[in-house]
Amino acid sequence: MDVDTLFASINEINVSDHTAKCGVCLKTPPNIASDGLWGKHSTEGSPLKSSMPIFLLQVVLIYTVTRTLNYPLKKLGFPAIFSQLMAGLILGPSLSMLEKEKTMLFPYGSQDTLATIASLGYMLFVFENGVKMDFSMITRTGRQGWIIAIVGLLFPLVIGYSSVERISKLTSQGTIVHSTVVILMTQNMTSFTVIASVLNDLQILNSELGRLALSSALVGDTLSNILVIASAAFDTRKVNANSIDLVLLFAIIIIIFFVYRPAMFLVIEHTPESQEVKDIYINVIIGVLFVLGWCSMLFNIEFILLPFLYGLATPDGPPLGSSLVKRVHTFGLEFLMPIFVTTCAMKMNYSLVEFTSPIFIGTVLMIVIGHLMKLISYLASALFFKLSLKDALSLALLLDCKGVVEVAMYSSALDKRDIQPIRYTVALTMIMISNSVVQLLVKRLYDPSRKYFGYQKRNMSDLKFDSNLRILVCIHKHHHTVPIIPALDLFNPTPMYPTTVDVLHLIELVGRSSPIFISHKMKRGVPSFARNSYSENVILSFKLYEDEKLGATTMYPYTAISPPTLMHEDVCYLALDKVASIIILPFHRRWSFDGKIEHEDKTVRLLNCKVMDKAPCSVGILVTRFVRKSGSPLRLAMIFFGGDDDREALCLANRAAKDTANVNLVVYHITTSENKDEKHNEDIMLDRTILKNAKRECSRMKNVVYEEITVEGGAQVASVLHRMAEDHDFFIVGRRHGIDCPQTKSLQEWSEFPELGVIGDFLASPDLDCKSSVLVVQQQKFYH
Repeated sequence: MDVDTLFASINEINVSDHTAKCGVCLKTPPNIASDGLWGKHSTEGSPLKSSMPIFLLQVVLIYTVTRTLNYPLKKLGFPAIFSQLMAGLILGPSLSMLEKEKTMLFPYGSQDTLATIASLGYMLFVFENGVKMDFSMITRTGRQGWIIAIVGLLFPLVIGYSSVERISKLTSQGTIVHSTVVILMTQNMTSFTVIASVLNDLQILNSELGRLALSSALVGDTLSNILVIASAAFDTRKVNANSIDLVLLFAIIIIIFFVYRPAMFLVIEHTPESQEVKDIYINVIIGVLFVLGWCSMLFNIEFILLPFLYGLATPDGPPLGSSLVKRVHTFGLEFLMPIFVTTCAMKMNYSLVEFTSPIFIGTVLMIVIGHLMKLISYLASALFFKLSLKDALSLALLLDCKGVVEVAMYSSALDKRDIQPIRYTVALTMIMISNSVVQLLVKRLYDPSRKYFGYQKRNMSDLKFDSNLRILVCIHKHHHTVPIIPALDLFNPTPMYPTTVDVLHLIELVGRSSPIFISHKMKRGVPSFARNSYSENVILSFKLYEDEKLGATTMYPYTAISPPTLMHEDVCYLALDKVASIIILPFHRRWSFDGKIEHEDKTVRLLNCKVMDKAPCSVGILVTRFVRKSGSPLRLAMIFFGGDDDREALCLANRAAKDTANVNLVVYHITTSENKDEKHNEDIMLDRTILKNAKRECSRMKNVVYEEITVEGGAQVASVLHRMAEDHDFFIVGRRHGIDCPQTKSLQEWSEFPELGVIGDFLASPDLDCKSSVLVVQQQKFYH
C-alpha cells in the first residue's frame, strides 16, 4: 500500500468515526467521476455514488421540472418564479412522496455543491441588472416619483417597527428578536430589478404607469439599500470588524468607480460605430467579476455587493453594456437562475410548520401587515397625484411586488442563521403567492391601450384644409428617411397651410432595464449617449427638409429606446399627446433597384400591426419602391372602392393634388354592376358625396383626372391593377380591413400581409413586378 492510499484510508476512517455520532458518513476524497453503468468496480464508483454524475443529474432534473411546470402555468398567467419555487417544493422535503428517490438524487452534502454553482447564476444576474440599470435616471425622476417612493418606504417602516414588539410577544420571545428585524427590512425593500422584470412580463414597461413605477422603484431601491447598509454598519455583532478589511473594501469601490468606469468609456470611444466591443475586453471584465465576488466573501460581506457595484459602474447600452448582457444572459439568467431559485425553495419544509404555533402566526402577521402598509402608502400617494383608482391600485401592487431578490435575501439569512426555518418557509410561500396575485390583478386592472379608445375625431377626412395638419413619422433605420421625406410632400405643406411633423426614431432597448424617451428640442435631461450618437443622422436629414420648406413645415424630433414588443406604446402615446391626424410607418420589406427583396424585418411588421390595431388616429404604411426624381411631376393614382379607409385615402390624394405643378393625380373608381348590400347604405351615401366632390375638383383642376371602371370579380381587378402599375409612380389606397367586397373577394385568398389590405398587398407583391410605391391608409378606428 502506498503512502497516498494509506493517508486516504486513515482520513476516511477518522471522518467516519467523527460523523457517526451525527448519523452521517462521508468518504474522502469523494469520487468525482464514475466507473460507468457497466464498470466492474465497487458500488462507490457507480454513477449515483459519484459527485459529478449526481450534480449533472440534479441539474437536468431541476431544469426539466421547472420548464415542465412553467409551460402550463405561463398559459394561466403565472410568473416564471412561481414554477421555479413550485419545483423546489416538489423536489424538497416539503412533499413526503418519493423520499427514497429524493435521498438518492440529493444525498447529504451534494446540495452544497449545487447551491454554490447556482449562486454564480445569481451573481451574474445581479451583475447583469447592474449593467442594465440607468442610475442617472434617478436625477431625472420628478417630484411625483420621489414622493411616492419616500412615502412607500418610511410609512411602512415606522408602522412596522412599532408593531414588531407587539408581534414578538406572540412568539413568546418577549423582546424584538433579530429574525423579526430581518423580515421587517426585507419586506420593506423595493427592488428595482424585480419590478422591472414584472413590468416586462406584463408588457407595460414603457407605458405611463410603467415609467412611473420604474422611477419610483429606482428611488425606493436606492433608499432602502442605504437603510440596510446603515443598519448593518451599526450592528453590534459587527462592531469589531477588521478595519483593514473596511479600508480595502472602500479602496476597491473607489477603483471601480474612478478607474474602471473611465477606462470603459475609453474602450467605447475606441470601438467603431455599429460594432461590438472586442472579445478581450469582455473576457477581462467577466474575469474581474469573479475576482470581486471572491473579494466580497473575503471581506465578510454579501458576495453580490461588489459584483453589483461593478455592474453599476459599467456603461449601459451599446456597445459595451449590450455585449456584456448578451454574453452572460443565457448562461446566468436563463440556465443558472432557475436552479438557484429552486435550490432556495428546496430549503422550505412544511413539516416544521405548526399553523397554530405563535411563531407561525407572528410571521404571517408581520408579512401581511408589511404588505398592507406598503399598499396603503403607495395607494394614498398615487391618489394624491390625481391618478385614477385603478391606476393607483395597479401602481401600489407593482411597487409592493416581491421576487427573486427577496428570495435570495431570505436564503442568505437562513444560511447565516439570522432567520428560523419556519419563518423562512412562511416568507417564501408569501412571496410565491403575492408575486402571482400581483401579476394576475394588474393584468385585469390596467390596460395601457384604453386611453386610445377615444371618440375625438383625429383623421384627414374631418380636418379642415386650412387647419394645421400634425403628422407623426416613425423611423427605424436611417435608410427609411430617404423615401419618407419625399412622401411628406404628398401633404402639400405651404406657409399659408403649414404642417407639423413629429419624427420618432425607434431604437431597440439593448443592455438596459428602463426604456428612454427623448425630446431633442428640449435638451434638458437628455442623456449624454443620446445627445452624442443616437439619431444624429435622422435628425439632420429632417432638419434639412425643414430648412428647405421655409416655414411650411416644423419638425420635432424624438427618440424612443424601448423593447421591440412595446414600441407601439411609444408611437401611440406620442400620437395621442401631440394630437396627430395620421401616423406614417415604413413597410418591413426593403427592395433593391432590380426589384428583389433586399431586407425583411419581422419586428417592424409586428410594430405596424400593433399600431394599426391601437392607434388613436389614422395610420399609413409606406411601401417604397420608387424614389421621385426632382423636376419631374409625380404620377399619382388613387384607387377607390368605397368605405372609411378609401375616403381617408381620397382626402390625402386631394390634398396632394393641390400642388398642381408637381403632382398629376388620377382617381380610379372601381365599381360593379351588381347592387350593394342594404347594410352599406350609409357608406354608399358617404362614398357618393366624396366622389361627387372629387369630380367637381377634376372639372376645375387640369392635373386631376377621374375615371370609373366597372369590373366583375377579382380576375378583372387584377388585370386592371397590372395595367395601372405601368402608368403610375405612386399609389394611395385604403386598407379596407374587414370589408367583404365582391370585386376583391377572390384576391383575399392570396393576400400575404393583411395590414396592407387586399389592394395594397397585391400592389406590393413581388409577383406583380411593380416599380411604384404604395401608401396604404387606414382611417382612425372608433370604439363604441
